[in-house]
Amino acid sequence: MNLSLTLGVFALLVLVVAAAWALSSRRWQNRRAADLQQLLDLADRLETDLKSCRAGLAQAHAVMAINPDLPGASEQDARQAVDAGLQALLRQRIWIRDHAARASQHELDETAAAMRASRGRLQPLLQALDAAQRDLDSAMREHIHRDAE
Repeated sequence: MNLSLTLGVFALLVLVVAAAWALSSRRWQNRRAADLQQLLDLADRLETDLKSCRAGLAQAHAVMAINPDLPGASEQDARQAVDAGLQALLRQRIWIRDHAARASQHELDETAAAMRASRGRLQPLLQALDAAQRDLDSAMREHIHRDAE
């Protein structure tokens, strides 16, 4: 084989390897950016769920309480549970801010899975709270209707 042909083949091989590496690196960066965005979106959705739960609990207890200015023990427990969830979420957001750029893919995946699991546990509670609120609203309408007659 001729030396220039060998050098040309070698140079072509180096270019192919470099292009493959660049493409692979770019795909990894795109996936990581998408995973980080997904993590932030999950945190936003979990925060919205927790705040909705807090507002719904406060509204339900206000309707049921004799004196809504003095929350009952169960309302205080519910508030503490929601506040604890929001504090845990804040810790996760701080971790994302401080560590996500250097975190392994496994750590990002675990954090996202933990947020999904939290939302999954919260969804039945939110649905039950919505159903209870609808029942309370219906009972109040019936009560008002009976009083009006």
